[in-house]
Amino acid sequence: MAAAAAASASLALGEQIRRGGHEAEAEIFSAHAAIADDPELLDDASERIRRDGASAADAILGAARRVADELKELQDELLRGRAEDILDVADNIARRLSGSGSATLAEPVIVIARDLPPSVTATLPRDKLLGIALEESSATSHAAILARAYRIPAVVGVTGLLAAVNEAGAAVEITIDGSSGAVVVDPDASDLAALARRESEVRSDRARDEADAALTATTRDGTVVTLLANVGGPSESEPAIAIGAQGVGLFRTEFLFLERATPPSEDEQLAAYSAVVSAFAPRPVTIRLLDVGGDKPIPYLQIPNEANPFLGVRALHLAQDRPEVFITQLRACYRAAAVGPVKVMAPMVADAADVAIMLDLAGRAKQQLRDERRAFGEVELGVMIEIPSAVLIADTYLGDIAFASLGTNDLLQYTLAADRGNANLDRYRDPLHPALLHLIYTAVQATARAGVPLSVCGEMAADPDAALALVGLGVRLLSMVPSSIPAVRRAIRGVTLDELRDAAAAALAERTAADARARFARFVSKG
Repeated sequence: MAAAAAASASLALGEQIRRGGHEAEAEIFSAHAAIADDPELLDDASERIRRDGASAADAILGAARRVADELKELQDELLRGRAEDILDVADNIARRLSGSGSATLAEPVIVIARDLPPSVTATLPRDKLLGIALEESSATSHAAILARAYRIPAVVGVTGLLAAVNEAGAAVEITIDGSSGAVVVDPDASDLAALARRESEVRSDRARDEADAALTATTRDGTVVTLLANVGGPSESEPAIAIGAQGVGLFRTEFLFLERATPPSEDEQLAAYSAVVSAFAPRPVTIRLLDVGGDKPIPYLQIPNEANPFLGVRALHLAQDRPEVFITQLRACYRAAAVGPVKVMAPMVADAADVAIMLDLAGRAKQQLRDERRAFGEVELGVMIEIPSAVLIADTYLGDIAFASLGTNDLLQYTLAADRGNANLDRYRDPLHPALLHLIYTAVQATARAGVPLSVCGEMAADPDAALALVGLGVRLLSMVPSSIPAVRRAIRGVTLDELRDAAAAALAERTAADARARFARFVSKG
């Protein structure tokens, strides 16, 4: 836990004070630093986050109160005195997590910030979180993706937001509309009335979406497109199924690894994976192997600071030094496959050598389970195509895998050399850029030659215009945040495949993303 590490560092004044001749006082600070590093305390807090959905701040305070209450019952006066030390350290960590003097969100609020890392977004208390507004970031940043997955209204890239709020004063009210991207500081009566009307429309749309959940995404001339869900934990399964998800195309597993002092055990991972697999069975669940690095650092993996983390040691690149992390995860995946259909894909694969690494890790995991006589099921092994090299030389490895999935967020970022989280590069973030369309079409052709199914699990699939482009290019499996399924389904049901093929061919020849998008927006407006 990064906040615990920071608190430990700030409290580790023992040696300095000891050198000044204050031995007793030094012991207090040294003890506090040790408490901040206590893996039992941090693991208890992490369990509260996963089990109860508590915020990170509430979780560390709850874990500390449990230990403190136990100590207060003891006869030893010295140990009873340690209770207050533990509460003091926990409060220090909680304040760092909240970014203010308060350990928690005292009341329902909209959180505003310059940006939020994914780990903070994932652990904000959802019962008190009305929305998120960020001055920086982008719609394809991990923080924004997580907000959509949790159905939290979020607006990103709001230039001048912090200055406007500071000018209005600390107690100012703001409103946000996650669908339009509008942020209003100090709204008047007409602003509030407009927002109330929009809320009513959203509720009506949601009721229609649930009523249409049984419909298939079939074009007017009979082409069926399978719509899958991107999920980030077991609690997201039932809402996804209720809205019509036909399986999971991307199960993000990072939630198990964040905000803790040690990696999750095999059994802990098995419980999480099995819960999702069981909920969706007999529909398939595609589990993505750990994808950290970039903007998702994990302190206990000890990834050195890098000048450019997005081009550094992330995802499968970690296997060279930490193969046991992936072998443990693969063992849990194989064991979860005894419950229902499981597919596993490796992220950030660049070439055939990376595919070989993934297959070797899977083979070792499977052999270990066989040697231990543990029950497990068969798993389909595939890759995420999110690096241009993986598209250009796909023929060299597709024969070795069972499926592939396009991660269009990173593929666009690496193709156009535009940081997906940089709000100043918004022009380069439209997935209908002709360069990306050409790479996708190349991947469609390569997978067709190899007889390997190809899906898209990036945010591109959640954009109705872009989803139609993908279908026109030949993709028949689309995975997205569940809340986007209804709009994509309606768009697909309103067109013919011939219309989409013609539009896709024309889009490939366009000069700009805006021109390519116009080819498909006209269908969505009619639907």
